[in-house]
Amino acid sequence: MTMQALYQLDVQGNDVFDSLKVFFKESEQDIAIGQLAWDWTKGTWENLALCDEIITAATIKWQFTRLSPVDKSILRLSVYHLKFCPDIPPKVVINEAIEIAKKFSTDKSPAFVNGVLDAILKKISAQKINMEVPEQ
Repeated sequence: MTMQALYQLDVQGNDVFDSLKVFFKESEQDIAIGQLAWDWTKGTWENLALCDEIITAATIKWQFTRLSPVDKSILRLSVYHLKFCPDIPPKVVINEAIEIAKKFSTDKSPAFVNGVLDAILKKISAQKINMEVPEQ
């Protein structure tokens, strides 16, 4: 649901933002899951510039503007999870992104998404290690 909402925001713009909360309520019978999807959508959209910057740095051979809206939405959500949801293991984030790409995107997208997220995870992990090393 979250990826679909991010896709809608990417294609239609901020005008659909308020209607997405209704979409989550109508699409999900479990209130907690609907709320989580809303929180992830809102968090990703609020951190869109940072997520896009991280994706752009990892997609060296691809121009960000040439990515399909579906792949962008999958990558944006995954980057949000990797950066802001420490309770979700990174391998779970990447595996879920691959499964979403298999379901909603092209045949080549799962490998592309995997490669981009692997590069992003390595960079994020290296930054965390550098932050933890005490200065002498």
